[in-house]
Amino acid sequence: MRKIAVIHQPNFLPWIGYFYKMMKSDIFIFLDDVQYVKRSLVNRNKIKTSQGELYIRLPLFQKGKYKQLINECKLHNKEDSFKIFVRTIDANYSKSKYFKNYFADICDILNQNIDNLVDLNILFVEWILNILGVKVDFKKSSELNNINGTSTEKLVSICKEVGANEYLSGFGGAKYQDETIFKKANIKLTITDFKHPVYEQLWGEFVPNLSVIDLIFNEGPDSKNIILNAN
Repeated sequence: MRKIAVIHQPNFLPWIGYFYKMMKSDIFIFLDDVQYVKRSLVNRNKIKTSQGELYIRLPLFQKGKYKQLINECKLHNKEDSFKIFVRTIDANYSKSKYFKNYFADICDILNQNIDNLVDLNILFVEWILNILGVKVDFKKSSELNNINGTSTEKLVSICKEVGANEYLSGFGGAKYQDETIFKKANIKLTITDFKHPVYEQLWGEFVPNLSVIDLIFNEGPDSKNIILNAN
């Protein structure tokens, strides 16, 4: 029986290709027990403004923690950073068609007094899945047993532990994944066929690869079909 696993770091309000892979999976693993990399998408992502693309980010405690794992990352200066984040979203999306439908939800999530970055990111992912009307079985890699190795070996180990016989990878994964290791483990490696759709946006010419909130605010209930029918 075919069982597809997707493994990805728990990114902050990810792009729509992230959710495409989630919707194509039988089980999704948040890879939260690997080293945090500065300026990664774990605590930042892009939105569209009248001046072009802009990174929104959540600052983390990093002094003396250069080798911390993602699941060890704690939010820094939450009150001020959340205010900046909310003001930025309001300033750039208040004119979007579905802004009023979802903006209050973002504020509610931020008001839940969460200190751990992974917990906040997963809460946002669950919120987006609810908007899309999609149920996804997911786990954290840190909660799994019998996981070993690094890089491709770790991915294969996770697939074995969750009983997956197929791994769905993004295009970027082809640069560092060793297909022979998957073959030896009898796990099929499939590269996603996702092609970015064009949808309604504010501020002129279409810009791809933004946070999913750009799609949600602009397309609302149509977002799920736009993602799934991208190809």
